[in-house]
Amino acid sequence: MDEATARERVVSTADRLFYTRGVQAVGMDAVRTESGVSLKRIYGLFPSKDDLVLAVLRHRTERWNAGIAGALAGAGTPRERLLAVFDFLAGWFREDDFRGCAFINVFGELGGGSDRVAEAVREQKASFRRHVAELVREAGGPDHLAPQLVLLAEGAQTTAAISGDPGTAAHARAAADTLIRCALGDAGDAEGTTEA
Repeated sequence: MDEATARERVVSTADRLFYTRGVQAVGMDAVRTESGVSLKRIYGLFPSKDDLVLAVLRHRTERWNAGIAGALAGAGTPRERLLAVFDFLAGWFREDDFRGCAFINVFGELGGGSDRVAEAVREQKASFRRHVAELVREAGGPDHLAPQLVLLAEGAQTTAAISGDPGTAAHARAAADTLIRCALGDAGDAEGTTEA
């Protein structure tokens, strides 16, 4: 097995184990057993568990970005593009293995003890905020709309994980639609973008 394949196998295995059981509950031996990659090789690829956690978070970031991009690709109007974020959440919340936001989960476990992990989580959240802010700008919306929509999306993830109710995404989408309508009026229904 070449290095890229071994790395991919270890990261995908660790991602699944960390997400379902928690980072602290999963030892490197479990990653070795499940991935089929020797412990020596794992430590050659990831010198510490934090290094592996960071690789998992990068993997999660790529999956999140691809999911959001896929949802946005099917949206036409600026309002639909803003609401597509919540449509993505609705699909994700219905997945059998949904356990909430991996970034929030990892931050809750390790954020106080690992500056590197805390920074990686903060950067992912900041990247999402920037993305939503760009969508709001494209729609001609006010700056204050973006953090409001982000709070709805983040809160929906946590609420859905705790309650086990995938319908949380629909509630968040309805609230987002209300905020968008108040902020944009009819402008958000127009095709293309509106200049602020």
